[in-house]
Order: sequence, then structure tokens, then C-alpha cells
Amino acid sequence: VQLVESGGGLVQPGGSLRLSCAASGFTFRVYPMNWYRQAPGKERELVASISSFWGSTSYSDSVKGRFTISRDNSKNTLYLQMNSLKAEDTAVYYCNTQISLLEYWGQGTLVTVSE
Repeated sequence: VQLVESGGGLVQPGGSLRLSCAASGFTFRVYPMNWYRQAPGKERELVASISSFWGSTSYSDSVKGRFTISRDNSKNTLYLQMNSLKAEDTAVYYCNTQISLLEYWGQGTLVTVSE
């Protein structure tokens, strides 16, 4: 199983970024996927989740209405569209899935929201 995030960077408050997570080594389309983030000095938190076949989504209260999680099962890729970014969104963002009770994580991509 391999998860590789990309798309992070430096963005001004109010700006947008789209993160991607390329998945390989498993049947991507049958597993729910998640985005987590970890800010400096804080615990890792769940940001957004998406189910497998129907693509049902859920979000943390802190990002609801600003972030959109999506997936392209034909490309084995997970996305996180982030709009109206705030300084408090600064964190390393990780994609995640659980297969047979094992958690798998990517290496993370850093998002910095600053003037």
C-alpha cells in the first residue's frame, strides 16, 4: 500500500489549494478514504472522509463549508479542495485509509497559510 500526497505550499489567507493523494497497492475504489492534518504542537485530527462507492462525505466543523473531499476511482486519486484558507489551517496534511484493521498513511504535505 502506498499513499503519496502532493499539492501543499504557501498560500495567503483567503486563498485556495488543492491537495492530491495518489494511491497504489490496493483496490482503491472499495475503501473509504480520509484526510487528516497535524498542526505544530497539536494532535493529528480528522478533517474529512469519503466513502467508497457512493462517495458520501463528512467534515470536521472547523473546515465544513470551506473544504471539499473528492475521489477519482479511475485515477486512484483522492483530493482535498481547500478554499477560504485561514492561518489556523496551517498543518501537515495526510491521506489515510484502513485496510483489514491496519492504518496506512502517506508522508504528508505541508500547507502554510500566511501573509
